[in-house]
Amino acid sequence: MCGVAGLIGGPSSADRDPRVAEMIGALTHRGPDGVRVEELRGAVAAHARLSIIDLEGGWQPLHAAGSTVIGNGEIYNYVELARDHQLTDVLATGSDFEPLLHLYAREGEAAFKRLRGMYALCLIGADGRTWLARDPFGIKPLYIMEHSGGLAFASEPRAFFKAGLMQTALDDEAARELLAFNYTLGARTPFQGLRRLAPGEVCEVRDGRIVSNYRLPSPLVGEGGSRRLTDEGALGRRRNPTSDLLRRPPSPTGGEGELLQRLDAVLEDSVRVHQRSDVPYGLFLSGGIDSATIATLMARLNERPVTAFTCGFDAPGAADERAQAERVARALNLDWRETSFGEADFWRIAPQVAWALDDPTADYATLPTYKLAEAAKGTLTVVLTGEGGDELFGGYGRYRRALRPAWLGGRPAEPRGGDASALTRWRAEAVGPPGLTPLQQAQWADIATWLPNDLLLKLDRCLMAHGLEGRTPFLDPQVAAFAFPLPDRMKVRGRYGKWLLRKWLERACPAAQPWARKQGFTVPVDAWIAPRAADIAPRLAQVEAVRRVAPDAQAAFTAGAPGARWPLLFFALWSRIHLEGASPSDALESLLGPL
Repeated sequence: MCGVAGLIGGPSSADRDPRVAEMIGALTHRGPDGVRVEELRGAVAAHARLSIIDLEGGWQPLHAAGSTVIGNGEIYNYVELARDHQLTDVLATGSDFEPLLHLYAREGEAAFKRLRGMYALCLIGADGRTWLARDPFGIKPLYIMEHSGGLAFASEPRAFFKAGLMQTALDDEAARELLAFNYTLGARTPFQGLRRLAPGEVCEVRDGRIVSNYRLPSPLVGEGGSRRLTDEGALGRRRNPTSDLLRRPPSPTGGEGELLQRLDAVLEDSVRVHQRSDVPYGLFLSGGIDSATIATLMARLNERPVTAFTCGFDAPGAADERAQAERVARALNLDWRETSFGEADFWRIAPQVAWALDDPTADYATLPTYKLAEAAKGTLTVVLTGEGGDELFGGYGRYRRALRPAWLGGRPAEPRGGDASALTRWRAEAVGPPGLTPLQQAQWADIATWLPNDLLLKLDRCLMAHGLEGRTPFLDPQVAAFAFPLPDRMKVRGRYGKWLLRKWLERACPAAQPWARKQGFTVPVDAWIAPRAADIAPRLAQVEAVRRVAPDAQAAFTAGAPGARWPLLFFALWSRIHLEGASPSDALESLLGPL
């Protein structure tokens, strides 16, 4: 995992070089092991490296077969690609990105479909074509902007502002989405003129302009063709993300026993390749089903005890999963480390999280994730996590509610915040292909919206702020191709979601107590904010961005509706830091006064 930045097309390298150097200078927290900036054919590209695989030979930009690549992330199937395509004798490094260059020399852009991993990359081919690409789940970020000097790309928005390529002009509609849903929709960011590459999006860039872009086949529907999104198109003109779906995924066949065997094989294979690393790796362990599953498989695949970190909350009445995590850790002989999160941590970490999330999510789960990364730094470099398990195996309570009739309390699995126009935009992003069951449609909606723009954004920024790589074995094409098409009864039965995963864990790690009632995941932010709410509320209303997009913020903050205070506080901190240029400590003091 690294930071990437570059300028394609535009002025001479004498103008591009210093700008790209400034861009990558803003991303060294992503790649603390070293920076390289190179002038390439029609571009200047830079890479801040976090060394994971081939510590000596894996430096980028990487050159092979006449082409060049810089990338952020990991291509997990690099071993299989080299073996199956007879590349072993031509590889000059052990880098996980080098096989892509040789495949591109043979197959052109079709090589992108062979990648199994998380990545955001720029490839400049020997054929003169230049590509930007992002993995199909959107695990790794990539941002782009067109300007008079060509096209700029980077791993985080802060790079564009550091280099003076754009001003920090707020997109008010995106900011309202943030306050309504805790994240922004689609490719949109809160900054005018800056967008994300969509999950699975591949762009061809010519003379500093995007001339075409398309989506790679969705991991949820298996193999299929790609669908073109724009031709000779401007940056913002693209079809709905679901337009690349060609057919409904086929349901797996077989009884429960056979499905459990197949689940075991596909999960073990995913965890095995996600462990590929030349540096120390471990996991974040909660008291839930998903991380216990990853822990069980890591314990199976490793001879030495696997290092696991758990965060608990020091607050009256807070859900604390440390006891359950410890039971799992003891049963699996993990090297278990615990850390706690209290009120002092909240006020210290909140502005740091706001700094890290330059593309914001107001999800309070960012707070313990940041604390866990802080605790793991120095012990681990690679961390496996359970993101994606709920979305693929049907774990959320809202999925079960979506299956009930209205007279039993059923309702669509849609966000409840925002005005009618925001909900309309959400539905446009969330719609799945024809023929999905109501459960699959609810899962699809989360995978298209919430997962990349909240959960994965949280994981990337909070870990990269500490120079850690986060990996998500559930979000693997082979796991998705097995799990998403499962019959509904293998996902939801009665009050239980993730039915098949629970059955597997019942056998593989009974200490995880997969059928026990869970406490639910909450961070007691309201309890920590409430005593200071009267002081914060008027200062909150003085923040220009808050006044523009939430004119009733002071009243809402004072009233303290459940869940309302943290998003407003976060947005105010974020605005002070990223729109007004305040340091994290100054941003907090402007809202709270000296602690």
